[in-house]
Amino acid sequence: MKKNIVLLFTFISLLIQAQKREIPVDTLVITNHISTIKGEKVEYEAQTGTQPVWDANGNPIASLFYTYYRRVDIKNISERPLIFSFNGGPGSASVWMHLAYTGPKILRINDEGYPIQPYGYKNNPNSILDVADIVFINPVNTAYSRILEIDGKKAEREIFFGINEDIEYLAEWLNTFVSRKQRWESPKYLIGESYGGTRVMGLSAALQEKQWMYLNGIIMVSPADYKVIRVGGPVSSALNLPYFTAAAWYHNKLASDLQQKDLEDILPEVEEFTINRLIPALSKGGFISDIELKSVASKMAHYSGLSEKSIIQNNLDVTTNFFWKDLLRDQGMTIGRLDSRYLGIDKKEVGVRPDYNSELRSWEHSFTPAINHYIQKELKFKTDIKYNIFGPVHPWNNDNDNTREDLRRAMAENPYLKVLFQSGYYDGATTYFNAKYTMWQVDPSGKMKDRFYFKGYRSGHMMYLRNEDLIKANDDLRTFILNTTTKGKPAKY
Repeated sequence: MKKNIVLLFTFISLLIQAQKREIPVDTLVITNHISTIKGEKVEYEAQTGTQPVWDANGNPIASLFYTYYRRVDIKNISERPLIFSFNGGPGSASVWMHLAYTGPKILRINDEGYPIQPYGYKNNPNSILDVADIVFINPVNTAYSRILEIDGKKAEREIFFGINEDIEYLAEWLNTFVSRKQRWESPKYLIGESYGGTRVMGLSAALQEKQWMYLNGIIMVSPADYKVIRVGGPVSSALNLPYFTAAAWYHNKLASDLQQKDLEDILPEVEEFTINRLIPALSKGGFISDIELKSVASKMAHYSGLSEKSIIQNNLDVTTNFFWKDLLRDQGMTIGRLDSRYLGIDKKEVGVRPDYNSELRSWEHSFTPAINHYIQKELKFKTDIKYNIFGPVHPWNNDNDNTREDLRRAMAENPYLKVLFQSGYYDGATTYFNAKYTMWQVDPSGKMKDRFYFKGYRSGHMMYLRNEDLIKANDDLRTFILNTTTKGKPAKY
């Protein structure tokens, strides 16, 4: 009997202590840190917490998790740049750039970006925190960000999950954040990786026209442009060829006359062929002459490492899936989608697409343990909520994508605004030449082309995982920030 009473008491105690697993609507944890960046001692504060998204009636309908790094030894905050950082997906947490690129800590990986156990993180001596403050923002259902219940009912998913929906609520959220942190005077920047590129193009206009918040710079890291990627057709298909060349060069699959050259000496030649010969050839479809078909296929084979026969069998329209599967088929390997330096092993060598994305599985190895450990141990943010590296955001509304035009209009309205594109040559998902094409198409007039910059790197989608490119890419960001802080120059044409 006594034993039963003890068990009953224990059970009741557990019930009393148990709490519903939910994220705080509005909370903040502050920690202080010191790091050495580019040889300089940097003291900074990390503000980690959640901030609500409100509906038109002022009710909280979602809570977004963020981490805000602020250098504390700055006297004039009005001159200190502030960068809003987004990853993509859609549905990806802001973990990749946070813990591998611009933040004060990076993954414990080798110099080429491959996982090392025990998993963990280390100081980032190349972080841009020496020159700018950064806030890493997680859209709804990513990381710890969640939709909230109002009177026992959650807000409708359709409010958040779409190109324009995402832009609208994030613009409002950023307005609140800037007001709370008293950063209205600061020069402001958006950086978006992958789908984050689409997001920040749209936010550039939404912030200016609906929040009256003007920007100094937009940074597009391996950007996804839905005006090309999901459209298909001759242009979309042809733009992949320079990437094929880069990946084939890396794996020593090109002809000797190309293989002996440096990669960046080859690519301009392939880009010229793509624009002037491949796009017109693909545009002719089945009415292309046999002579031109064979000529173009032969050149594509020379530039891609694929066989002329397989290219003709694909009607010159070689998909990236086929390329990843076929390039090293004779070696029994596949190559990665987001970073084609990575190798995979399929169940069967036959087929037209790899079984899995070898690079993504490698990255999940290292990022997931590290970000969970870092947030709880270093940033002292405690929760039982699952950290969603990738969260449930689909179906995603892709209708009425005017983000490219949004960026053009924002640049036209704001003489200060400049744009930097950063891409890895071995990225097969959002290829570097696709990014160049997007850059060319934003402003058809050409009147603002001197405000665009492009930088390429010898790695993949997350080019910063390779240590040499981590250093170079962060230095490119520093240069861009330096060139876009106006120092009293008036905003006029």
